Amino acid sequence: MRVGILTGGGDCPGLNAVIRAVVRTGGRHGHEHVGLLHGWRGLLERDGRSLSRADVGAIMTRGGTILGSSRTNPFKSEGGGEECVRAFADLGLDALVAIGGEDTLGVARRLYAEHGLKIVGVPKTIDNDLSGTDFTFGFWTAVQIATDAIDRLHTTADRTTA
Repeated sequence: MRVGILTGGGDCPGLNAVIRAVVRTGGRHGHEHVGLLHGWRGLLERDGRSLSRADVGAIMTRGGTILGSSRTNPFKSEGGGEECVRAFADLGLDALVAIGGEDTLGVARRLYAEHGLKIVGVPKTIDNDLSGTDFTFGFWTAVQIATDAIDRLHTTADRTTA
């Protein structure tokens, strides 16, 4: 099976971990992986690169996404859905893993519902606002950063000045 992987929307920690998990798990089942660069734009432009176990071995400590991201929504252009179907075929994809938030997963849902493409959506958003999901990639990082900032503010506010 040839599986595409893309990351859409804003950048957040955890994306490389998901990419790595998909490649390592799929590789154990004999799947081939193609990383689509810059989200849905990568699919539309047929811009991808092969991803092997060796390619994802050391990405856990890197921030963001090795695939890049964009806010491209194919359905905002006339015939965008049909172009995705053609690109899916041109790249020889059997399935796709879309990692993203509301917009990215909305495109994935429509491509499945309207065109029957095999797509798995992985929820990612710091807003934690996707239905059917308790927590998303990015949410806990946002909470931790906000908590750290508030802790630093308390420390500064507790100091008395002479």
